[in-house]
Amino acid sequence: MKFVDEVNIRVEAGHGGNGCLSFRREKFIPKGGPDGGDGGDGGDVILRADANLNTLVDFRYTKVFRARRGTDGKGAQCTGARGEDLRIRVPVGTIVLDSATNETMGELLTADHQLIVAHGGKRGLGNIRFKSSTNRAPRKTTDGRPGQKRNLTLELKLLADVGLLGKPNAGKSTLIRSVSSAQPKVADYPFTTLYPNLGVVCVAPDRSFVMADIPGLIPGAAEGLGLGIRFLKHLSRTRLLLHLVDMAPDRGIDDLWRDVRDISDELVKFDADLAARERWLVLNKIDLLPPHERKRRGEELLEKLGWKGPAFRISAHTGEGCRELASQAMDYLSDD
Repeated sequence: MKFVDEVNIRVEAGHGGNGCLSFRREKFIPKGGPDGGDGGDGGDVILRADANLNTLVDFRYTKVFRARRGTDGKGAQCTGARGEDLRIRVPVGTIVLDSATNETMGELLTADHQLIVAHGGKRGLGNIRFKSSTNRAPRKTTDGRPGQKRNLTLELKLLADVGLLGKPNAGKSTLIRSVSSAQPKVADYPFTTLYPNLGVVCVAPDRSFVMADIPGLIPGAAEGLGLGIRFLKHLSRTRLLLHLVDMAPDRGIDDLWRDVRDISDELVKFDADLAARERWLVLNKIDLLPPHERKRRGEELLEKLGWKGPAFRISAHTGEGCRELASQAMDYLSDD
């Protein structure tokens, strides 16, 4: 299924039903008086978070959503039925913005959470409402009010505990395949990952977390180059970032240092809060290095970077070090 994380839609709440102009007409009651009932309120448009959805792709084909109109009032003081609400299913993690003002109307962060985005119009009043001591047979009624109409922008930010960062082809998709049941595409060329992937990492039967893999970042991503800038927002709700570095033997220490600095710079440009988040360095593809070089190259890179945080040496391809990394991440999330 195609991944879509931003769409524009129009919602229209139901019109209120009109009030009724009616008089009681029964045998032996010549002056029965007014008995016109009120109309029904218009239906609301409501967004509802659904844990079974993970994309906004359905909104590419249906753009306008209308709730039902309230029915008109009737004689014998019968009130019209309220218009049926329209409930629209969206993925958990959806942000709702008013397109006209760019104001955030709300976020749907838990399953079954609901947000009213357009209120139905108020009912019209029947003529019985206008009966008074001086007007025993009013002919006045009011029409129902129009429902709210809005143009909305829906943005999806994935809910994940751990986010993967790195240059294209750093091994992020291979890592998420190694530690979870997710099956993203893996190939030996840049930008194999075109859309974010989520995987549930189970460390123990009762201990698990969600990991997110986004397309690789390149210099200038914060200005729109490459694919990463569009998807960096999906890391905004993570609590831990794993920064993968391709340690293949054909790459010098200066190349590795530049890779790490490039990603760090793009994070700062995109969001200072995201750049300040807990970040661990993950030195990947150590299986391609001779055993005696793995520790030395890693220490040389950490020294050149001045890296003070946690660092791990792994091979996402063979699985070496991956379970330990997942376990350490779980411990961090549990203590956080």
